[in-house]
Amino acid sequence: MQFGRYYEEFEVGAVYKHWPGKTVTEYDDHLFCLLTMNHHPLHLDANYAEKTTQFKRNVVVGNYVYSLLLGMSVADVSGKAIANLEVESLRHVAPVFHGDTIYGESTVLDKVESKSKDDRGIVTVETRGLNQDGTLVCIYRRKVMVPKRSYGEERGGEQPGRPTQQDVR
Repeated sequence: MQFGRYYEEFEVGAVYKHWPGKTVTEYDDHLFCLLTMNHHPLHLDANYAEKTTQFKRNVVVGNYVYSLLLGMSVADVSGKAIANLEVESLRHVAPVFHGDTIYGESTVLDKVESKSKDDRGIVTVETRGLNQDGTLVCIYRRKVMVPKRSYGEERGGEQPGRPTQQDVR
């Protein structure tokens, strides 16, 4: 199974549909809020949300949706990354609610060879998050520094650091 891509494997215009999707539970949302100290009642207090918001229910915290999409994209985009360089833009387009299932897909927008090191390049992707109805809920663009194949081969190939079985006597 492929995990990430070398610079040479990215093609501008390619679309990677990340699989599987993730159904967001109340637990997921509340745990993320508590771990990140985001105690806004919009995300944690059902009574508050019902009585004071236009949606009449809790809204999943946006940074969880972004983090979920980022994680979904790792196997296709940044699994071999040397560094995540920049998030150029991030927009939450529609709310996500407990019980929604999020699917992600990324489009390669650009790729540029490094000017300072010949064993890597920078890939720009746009990732979109859709809910189970196909509604766009989140979209962001990021730049990732990825190695060329020569960089990987110098460091142990496809799975660097993986041990090989030794004969036991």
